[in-house]
Amino acid sequence: MTPRSLLPRARQRRRNPLPVVLGVTALVGLTAFIAFGNLNKSLEYFVTPTEYSQQKAELEGRPIRIGGLVRAVDYNPQTLALKFVVSDGGASFPVQYSGAVSDLFKENQGVVVRGEFQGNTFHAQELIVKHSEEYNVPKTQTELKDMLQQTQ
Repeated sequence: MTPRSLLPRARQRRRNPLPVVLGVTALVGLTAFIAFGNLNKSLEYFVTPTEYSQQKAELEGRPIRIGGLVRAVDYNPQTLALKFVVSDGGASFPVQYSGAVSDLFKENQGVVVRGEFQGNTFHAQELIVKHSEEYNVPKTQTELKDMLQQTQ
């Protein structure tokens, strides 16, 4: 018996990498377009009243956040209608908000409001009240009782 006849080894067909490279590139491009294409429409800018006054043309009609100090508060707890002025010392805007208000909301308190301008009045959908970053744990029972009495 003789071993099988020795045939030359068959050449493997080399695949063209171009379709794979084009497919991966198209997938990456589509993912980038979806992720970043509409990003500008969903951005909400945080500005102070002075910055808004300076950039009014480009920010008008967009949802934004304005931050500043609270002035001239008028709150009706029956209707939950809140009117106040947000100011940064340079510019001020009247704000209207409808909803429950935190106990931390008061005159000269820092606030961030989310919404958009309608005319010269800012109509807020969200109200974020800034608070002190200091927290001191009462050391004695007397301090705890005093703190509880102040909150009532």
